[in-house]
Amino acid sequence: MTATRRAIGLMSGTSMDGIDIALIETDGRNAVQRGPSGFVAYDPAFRRQIEAGLEDAKSIRKRDQRPGGLAAIEQELTRRHGDAVLGFLSDYKLSTDTIDIIGFHGQTVLHRPQERLTVQLGDGQLLADMTGIPVVHDMRANDMVHGGQGAPLVPVYHQALAARVPIELGRGKPVVFVNIGGISNVTTVSAPGDPGAFDTGPGNTLIDQWVADRAGIAYDAGGMIASEGQVLAGAVARYMAKPFFALKPPKSLDRNDFTLEELGNPELADGARTLARVTADAILQAGAYAPEQPALWVICGGGRKNATVMADLAEGAAKSGAAVIAAEELGLNGDSMEAEAWAYLAVRALDGLPLTFPTTTGCDAAVSGGVVVKPNPQEAGRNIVRGSTSSP
Repeated sequence: MTATRRAIGLMSGTSMDGIDIALIETDGRNAVQRGPSGFVAYDPAFRRQIEAGLEDAKSIRKRDQRPGGLAAIEQELTRRHGDAVLGFLSDYKLSTDTIDIIGFHGQTVLHRPQERLTVQLGDGQLLADMTGIPVVHDMRANDMVHGGQGAPLVPVYHQALAARVPIELGRGKPVVFVNIGGISNVTTVSAPGDPGAFDTGPGNTLIDQWVADRAGIAYDAGGMIASEGQVLAGAVARYMAKPFFALKPPKSLDRNDFTLEELGNPELADGARTLARVTADAILQAGAYAPEQPALWVICGGGRKNATVMADLAEGAAKSGAAVIAAEELGLNGDSMEAEAWAYLAVRALDGLPLTFPTTTGCDAAVSGGVVVKPNPQEAGRNIVRGSTSSP
C-alpha cells in the first residue's frame, strides 16, 4: 500500500482576495483525509497592487520576466504565503517536521494558452526557506510544454472526491464538480476514464468588477444586489455570442478575456443580475460536453455563496432532471477545495504521477509537473520575521 503524506496546499485565485490554506493527508491517489483549513485575506492596498500588476504583466513574453512592479509584488506575496503557513501551523499546534510538502500555486497574473504562456507569481525557494518545508510550485508549466492549456489542474482531485457521491445522487450518470472563482471551471467525472474538464467562462470576476465600479464594494455578498435586479436578455446574448463559447474543450481563460463592455450601462442591480445569469448559463453549457446529461452538479468556490447564481443554476439544471448542491452537502468544504487540491497535486508531483490529462487540458499525454525545492539550511528562519533585512 502506498504511504500517505501530510501536505499543505496554498491557493490565491483569480478573485485575488487572499490565501486559502488547507491540510490533507493523502497518497496522491484514492486515499484522502481532509484536515483543517483557513483563509488569510489580502488588505485592500495589497489587492490594488496585484491589480496594478496585471497591467504590468501584459508585456510579459517569457515566463521569467517581471516587468514594472511584479518582482516586488512577487516577494511580498511569497512572504504573505509564508506568514500564512506559519500562522496556520501555530493555530493548529503543528510543527514543521510533521508536514511533508507544500503545494504552492502562487498568483496568476497572465494566462495565454494560445501562446503557451502562463505566469504565476511566487518564489518557491523563499517559501521553503521561510517555512522549513519542501515546496512544489510552478505546476502548470510542464502541461503547456506538452501541448496543454495549463488549466484546469484541479480535476484529478475532483475525481478522487467523486467516490463520496452517494449512489442515489449520482444515479450512475456523470457528476460535475463546478468551481466558481474569478473564472468558473468544471470537472465531469464518469466511470471509467479520465475526468473531463475546462474553463466555462466568467465566474465572480465580472460581478466583482461591476459592483466595485458602480458601488465601491468588493463583491455582491450573497447575491443580494443581483436579487433586486432584472435579467437583461440582450446583454446575456452578447456575452454568450463570444467566440470562446463556440470553442470545444479543453479550453481555458485569462481573467481579462471577458470585460464589462458587453453589459452596456444598466443600473447597479440589473447589471449584477445579468452577470449572475451569464455565470450560470456559461456553466450549464458544459453539460453538453458530458458523455450524457449529468445527474448532479456540485458547486464549490466563492460563487456558491451567491444565492442568485445558485438559483439560476438550479433552475437550469432541473430542465434536464439534474440536481444542484453546494459542496458542503457532501461533507466537503467549498472554500478550501482548491487549496486541498494543490496539496494533493504536490504529493502526486513528488511521486511523478500525472497532474493533467488530454481530457482536462489537451496535453498530448498524461503528464506530471511542478518544481520541487527544499529549504536551504543556511537560510532557515532568516525570513520568518517580516521586515527582515536578509536577502531572499
